[in-house]
Amino acid sequence: MGVSIGFISATTQELDRAEMDPGWAGEFVYELYASPDFPLPDRPDGGPDKAWAGLQFLIDATDVQLDFLMDGEQIADDGTLFGWSAEQVARVARELRATPWEQLAAHYAPEKMTLEGVYPNTWRFDAEGELAWLESAYDDLVAFFTKAARSGYGAFMTFSF
Repeated sequence: MGVSIGFISATTQELDRAEMDPGWAGEFVYELYASPDFPLPDRPDGGPDKAWAGLQFLIDATDVQLDFLMDGEQIADDGTLFGWSAEQVARVARELRATPWEQLAAHYAPEKMTLEGVYPNTWRFDAEGELAWLESAYDDLVAFFTKAARSGYGAFMTFSF
């Protein structure tokens, strides 16, 4: 299964309730993902899935202010669920849209990523293929934040390990 990060959009009211009732939040997010209608057409969702640490490595080399593990407000005590306000989502969307993939890709260093143990530490096996995988994950991330921001959503971020 592995360590992964996912986002699903959330209203301000849902985020407020989640802050007050973390148990409700966990069940609510689970039900969203388990819905037979998932993905829900009116509720954007997206990765970066297992590419989060590779993307974080690239993002850290730029001016983009995004830290998957530090941004958002922790909802679940076990660190598996976070809330991102509509303002945070809008800010990240602006920054990601202003950062072309090529700017991130310029910092791709599979040897260094391998030495530093950047998850999932597959960089040495297929460096070109892994770069394409990161690009696809970045495109998905930009699309999620853009759609969520345009609709005025915040987000729930799940961190599974």
